[in-house]
Amino acid sequence: MQEAKKNTVSAGAKTEPLPGSMEEVLLFRKIQHQFPRQFRKVFPDKLAAKSVIIIPSITLDQEILSKVSGHIHYEERLLCLLMLLRMPRTHVVYVTSMPVDPVIIDYYLHLLPGITRHHALQRLTLLSCYDASPLSLTEKILERPRLIDRIKKSIPAGNASHMACFNVTKYERTLSVKLDMPIYGCDPELFNQGNKSNSRKIFKQCGLQVPPGFEDLKNEEEIINALTDLKLNTPSLQKAVVKMNDGFSGEGNAVFSYEGIDEGSEWKQWIQENLASRLKIVAGDLSYKDFMYKFQSMGGIVEAFVEGEIKTSPSVQCRINPLGDCKVISTHDQEVGGESGQVFMGAYFPAKEDYAIEIGESGLKVAEALQKSGVMGRFAVDFISVKEPDGWKHYAIEINLRKGGTTHPYILLEFLTDGDYDYENGLYLTANRQTRYYFCSDNLRNEKYKGITPPDLIDIAMLHHLHYDGTSQEGVMFHLIGALSQYGKLGVVCIGSTPERARNFYEQTVKVLDGEC
Repeated sequence: MQEAKKNTVSAGAKTEPLPGSMEEVLLFRKIQHQFPRQFRKVFPDKLAAKSVIIIPSITLDQEILSKVSGHIHYEERLLCLLMLLRMPRTHVVYVTSMPVDPVIIDYYLHLLPGITRHHALQRLTLLSCYDASPLSLTEKILERPRLIDRIKKSIPAGNASHMACFNVTKYERTLSVKLDMPIYGCDPELFNQGNKSNSRKIFKQCGLQVPPGFEDLKNEEEIINALTDLKLNTPSLQKAVVKMNDGFSGEGNAVFSYEGIDEGSEWKQWIQENLASRLKIVAGDLSYKDFMYKFQSMGGIVEAFVEGEIKTSPSVQCRINPLGDCKVISTHDQEVGGESGQVFMGAYFPAKEDYAIEIGESGLKVAEALQKSGVMGRFAVDFISVKEPDGWKHYAIEINLRKGGTTHPYILLEFLTDGDYDYENGLYLTANRQTRYYFCSDNLRNEKYKGITPPDLIDIAMLHHLHYDGTSQEGVMFHLIGALSQYGKLGVVCIGSTPERARNFYEQTVKVLDGEC
């Protein structure tokens, strides 16, 4: 009895478990266990009374996240979920660190098919922490019990409700318990299934090709040993990649070059002496010392840098629903950039017809393996593909157990066209069976764009017809609008009836913005 008191805190008349305690973990699992019944009953019914609480918190390592320009505005990416308001009895509660400009909200509501803006606004609640600090959004919410009460009061009586999050950590679990509400996402106890080391293990279990390498590394010495063994096993190897287990968007990666290694020397000693100078860290302002400190706290891998004259970076997005059903929901060809080619810049949808079906099948194998471990929600599998004389060779690189840079573009396309991706044919078909493609980017960026406010952008878009046309089901949609004025950075989704038209919409958008500035 005494132990139970230690693991609970009083919240008024209600006793709540302490964050991270076994009582909280068990209560969270009990809440999640009830979700399949809600899913089976409510989700297929577009007229069901339900509420979705959207917590777009990017709850990742804050030091690495701080290297992403304008990262606080990435909370706007899940505004695509305002499209849920097209269901006339669905309520949405959207929580952010800082208030979102009403012009941005109006922009999204204008996209709603078959629902007036007035009707949608009656079912939308926008809440803010009024806190621009580097702390994650979910941690900010947990520091504000009155805000949590407002979230609860925003849910109409009798509505089935769940949380939609960017990723799920111990903080989202605590919030779930406080709200007494399930999360459509992966139990944080299973989050390590998607780290870099375990990704490699799962890929091997599924029979997928991975680059030569080593996982479960813990420190600088083990990195040196791994780099040495890689070179000994493949003397022609020119580069290797060092990755933190929980890095994201390439920001936890570093590329090591063997250039200049003396063939007659003791290779381990050479690597040890040259590691600091030869390791190119993707997050440019992260020092070698800080990188190694982070690596030691997270662990990670070392693997061969995949070379190829013709090389692409496709990804597969999958979803495991609360009933355990696995589905491939999209494939993309990612555009990666930065000096080391490790940073996500944008993506084409679907992936190349040469291999979209093939990587979709590989993604499904991974989904089925993860489902057996209890994983639920959206996730992505990244590949590096190299064209060889007899076809494409695909190397599975990592699993991201969260929403990502390709989640919001696909959700927008899906809601706007009422269509679906057929992974067995590698095509997206709208409700009237027309094919659609898009190019998307979170990184349309130019110093000249600084100072363009949200109303300015909407004016420019309207004057130059840079908007989505519901009649043709083609056009341009913007996101990360709030980041534009301060950071000169913008997100865009360009939908076309052919890949060429989608890319042309993007090029037209860049031309217009450059011309206006």
